[in-house]
Amino acid sequence: MEAATAATAAMVWFRKGLRVHDNPALDAARRGAGRLYPVFVLDPLYLRPDPAAASPGSARAGVARVRFLLESLGDLDARLRRLGSRLLLLRARDDDVADAVCAALKDWNIDKLCFESDTEPYALARDKKVTDFAMASGIEVFAPVSHTLFVPAEIINKNGGRPPLTYQSFIAIAGEPPEPVLEEYSELPPVGDTGEYELLLVPTVEELGYGDISQEEIPPFRGGETEALRRMKESLQDKEWVAKFEKPKGDPSAFLKPATTVLSPYLKFGCLSSRYFYHCIQDVYRSVRKYTKPPVSLTGQLLWRDFFYTVSFGTPNFDQMKGNKICKQIPWSENEELFVAWRDGRTGYPWIDAIMIQLRKWGWMHHLARHSVACFLTRGDLFIHWEKGRDVFDRLLIDSDWAINNGNWLWLSCSSFFYQYHRIYSPVTFGKKYDPNGNYIRHFIPVLKDMPREYIYEPWTAPLSIQKKAKCIIGKDYPKPVVDHETASKECRKRMGEAYASSRLDSNPSKVKPSNLSRRKMSHGDQDASNSSVAKLLKTSRSE
Repeated sequence: MEAATAATAAMVWFRKGLRVHDNPALDAARRGAGRLYPVFVLDPLYLRPDPAAASPGSARAGVARVRFLLESLGDLDARLRRLGSRLLLLRARDDDVADAVCAALKDWNIDKLCFESDTEPYALARDKKVTDFAMASGIEVFAPVSHTLFVPAEIINKNGGRPPLTYQSFIAIAGEPPEPVLEEYSELPPVGDTGEYELLLVPTVEELGYGDISQEEIPPFRGGETEALRRMKESLQDKEWVAKFEKPKGDPSAFLKPATTVLSPYLKFGCLSSRYFYHCIQDVYRSVRKYTKPPVSLTGQLLWRDFFYTVSFGTPNFDQMKGNKICKQIPWSENEELFVAWRDGRTGYPWIDAIMIQLRKWGWMHHLARHSVACFLTRGDLFIHWEKGRDVFDRLLIDSDWAINNGNWLWLSCSSFFYQYHRIYSPVTFGKKYDPNGNYIRHFIPVLKDMPREYIYEPWTAPLSIQKKAKCIIGKDYPKPVVDHETASKECRKRMGEAYASSRLDSNPSKVKPSNLSRRKMSHGDQDASNSSVAKLLKTSRSE
């Protein structure tokens, strides 16, 4: 560790980036510091119990994600303690995280503040408040970008001030990401005097007051940097698997041993550095003769992540339909009864319901499972606004990420990026292709566990005698389908076609031809992309 001036006090403010490895903010804070204050502020916006929520947790986060965060904080504290430091856990002041940070900066006489830059709207407003206070107080501020491979603002600047709206154009601009910070520390500067501050222990989920959650299933994914690095190492040990990885070729019904790395939650919370992961994958590639390439490869998935971060950062109102220039304006239906049936896993379609129950219990499901339920809610069957589904995913997914979640919902609802609305996931045959026996359904919907294989995806077609033998009467023990898929999907296609036609007429009435409905004209100087090329990208999406 470098020689330090005893009077110099630095704060590293953790939010995401809950790790020690490849953490430029931590690295900068420790350099030249006589005292180091590693701080995390518990945010009531995400943690305060909400009795009115559809499932245990807060209004913004389900229990699974809260648990993952707390585990990650506990692991970070343990890793800091091994370096002679600790995590200083604070309460927000009057529900304001920024106020708590500003007060600590003043009370602890901090000379330098370091934190990882964040591009989400909520974070930008919070960070501006803290930065303005720090600079007005003569405190040095360093906020490096390390949550993504690239700096979104730099990509946008290279593209003439506009975000690239296709994966290909993004890749052409981005180049190779910078090297991670690989220096390992044997110790950190000691924690300075915190005065009268109440320093909290990392609470348990039970201590946060979410009511009786004793029956809540504990997800198989434990939070923290230690687990992230273990999972990454385990995944990369199988060099053949890494070399042949192709995102479309996963099994969405595999739950005991998921068909992906399941590193997305660790990337979301910054327990794992995307740059470090990227360069570790490159090390594997250098040791094999042949390997897959983006967009389907493992590195391709990290590039998809950065693509959505960049587009979201450069697109006003990215998280909504209205006022979003890259989003199709579609007159979605409002039907609370159908929406609740979808949210709660009570649509009567076992494949859809099992996925939503897995989401509710585990906070995670395979990317193709996400595709299925998103399509069903929006353009496939129910024609309900993608923002409604986005909010459910945002609350329940442990890997919920503002940029990627919104980007995926825009994509899967055919509101942006992908426009082949005629391609619809069947709520019956798609899952059956991967899991003909219905093991996935039997696990997450126990009432159907004795339903014969030939009826497991369509239990309403089973004769009453079969239903009785399986101890599951459709309409009583398990719901009847809320819609007829064949009829509903035809209606959805019709309404999507009308919305697209209306959108084109509104934007350029003199140039619209019926044949153009099957093509996407890319804005902001991007090249035209045919449906076939966009369809390939749909198969290779994006975040899980």
